[in-house]
Amino acid sequence: MQVRRFLALLGMLAVVQAAPALAALKVGATAPLFKAQASLGGKVYEFDLASALKKGPVVLYFYPAAFTPGCTIEAHDFAAAIGEYRALHATVIGVSHDTIGVLNKFSVSACRSKFPVAADPHLTVAKAYDAVLPIDPRYANRTSYVIAPDGKIAYTYTSLNPSKHVANTLAAVKALERKPAGN
Repeated sequence: MQVRRFLALLGMLAVVQAAPALAALKVGATAPLFKAQASLGGKVYEFDLASALKKGPVVLYFYPAAFTPGCTIEAHDFAAAIGEYRALHATVIGVSHDTIGVLNKFSVSACRSKFPVAADPHLTVAKAYDAVLPIDPRYANRTSYVIAPDGKIAYTYTSLNPSKHVANTLAAVKALERKPAGN
């Protein structure tokens, strides 16, 4: 089953890679608030976006499926950069359609117990953020958002290639840090 899922995602990647990728929520839009069951280091808790925003910006990233090659690379990249996000008072949270049981394992192995991943088995959160994979709506698209503490979308990026999500969101969080209050 895991091999089939991987091959299906690999095929989707080949088809979508050349297509322009756009996230529907635009910069300046209000981010939909949500609560979701999440895992950090294999321990389950309820993630609450409104509470996280009180501490600073939130990097919300959607990914197709735990334990697939691109999603594992992306999780490793976020884990490696978590110190930089924390220095900027930013919270990182990944979201996929996977069950909390799968994410308990993924949060320890791929995320290295550095940041939480949330279960969105019915893609409720992904749909609210228009982050559903267009060619296979059973999966989230690889879309990253930076949400400012005021609840507005400050940055959005969609690409099935995981290589630039961390660098791009980190730059967007740094830009928020430099932005004068009230702008």
